[in-house]
Amino acid sequence: MFNQSRRNLARWFTLSMGSILVLFAGVIYQIEAKDKREALDRLLLDKTRIMAASVHYDVRQNQTAVDLTNVPLLGSGSHPLAEDLIYVRWYNAQGRLVRFFGAAPANQLNTSPGYQTIQPADPLLQHRWLRQITLPVEGRTGTLGYLQVATPLTETHNQLQELQIALTLAVPIALGLIGLAGWLLSGIAMQPIRQSYQQLQRFTADASHELRSPLSAILTNAQVGLMLASDDSRFQPSLENIVDSAKSMGSLVNNLLLLARHQGKLAPESFKLLTLNQFLAEIVPQFRVLAEAQDIQLEYEQPEQAIKVWADPDLLRQVIENLLSNACKYTSTGGSVRLRLVPHPGWAVIQVIDTGIGIPEVDLPYIFDRFYRVDTARSLDSGGSGLGLAIAQQIVQAHSGHLHVKSVIGQGSTFQVELPLKLPS
Repeated sequence: MFNQSRRNLARWFTLSMGSILVLFAGVIYQIEAKDKREALDRLLLDKTRIMAASVHYDVRQNQTAVDLTNVPLLGSGSHPLAEDLIYVRWYNAQGRLVRFFGAAPANQLNTSPGYQTIQPADPLLQHRWLRQITLPVEGRTGTLGYLQVATPLTETHNQLQELQIALTLAVPIALGLIGLAGWLLSGIAMQPIRQSYQQLQRFTADASHELRSPLSAILTNAQVGLMLASDDSRFQPSLENIVDSAKSMGSLVNNLLLLARHQGKLAPESFKLLTLNQFLAEIVPQFRVLAEAQDIQLEYEQPEQAIKVWADPDLLRQVIENLLSNACKYTSTGGSVRLRLVPHPGWAVIQVIDTGIGIPEVDLPYIFDRFYRVDTARSLDSGGSGLGLAIAQQIVQAHSGHLHVKSVIGQGSTFQVELPLKLPS
């Protein structure tokens, strides 16, 4: 139980801190990407403004003149621009292409002023992302034209990719360290609770063990007194009440002792290889007598192949007997109870199906809690203490198995025990 609670604490701590870490890494990446893009945009804008300073309006020829001698060149050739520029294009005020360097553009300006991230269709520029600026150049007479400049995003993308790889490697390592820290911290946090629970468990076991002797003495003396007073009707009701109370108290003490002793996993030496087909068949006859007395039909269904599990025979028998007893107790006359053994890959499934009164849906999450009773009055009348299902679930969990229940009011209940076929580690 404590290991499961410790795992849950460590898991939730890792999930919460991991979510914060992933969110933080995402924010860092976005901030870095934004900073690099803004730095690139500022540099591109500065270069474009320098080139835009060479644009002037020629009054004599009544047209805009542009001198792109300020464009950084490498020399002659098909791509005479510097490595940090892909192309430079000049469009007049009407958006018609006037002059360009670099990749051949469309004759008409088809983009709005501002920044764009594009992937050109030019075969020479395929698979390259570019950052482009379209800058309107203003003069005294209005807009003189548009200067369009593009620079590659390769270096920026490489830097962001390196950052992404670093974060991708760092986050799992950090998550592993967080998980380890969560496991250690949860162990430290659970230690006082573990110690308190162990003390309570020892007290329950010791008290239950010490109570068995006086209860046995009370029961023996009451039975002797009942025999001696068999002819005196004045003492018989009181003595019978003492006998019944002593038996009920003895059953409760035994159940509490069982809960205290078998908390957690069982010792490996307590496991034996059982053939469930035969094991269940030996339990059925004792309940068939009870079922016939209540006019209930009891059936046992088993597969043809033998199903073997590693289990403690005495404890597993107590689980099945408890489930069958409840099924017969809460099934009305004329109803039926079925015990089924179902093969399943890796598991042995035992089902106890009845057509009884059923369990309300609101009570289903709590029926395995200790001392919880769905119908308090009925349980007291029948001598129930509310420990039977809690003991059954604890025994099944000690075998690394699971105990489930499905129920519909007025139609019956199905309790399903799932046991691993392999020896629990």
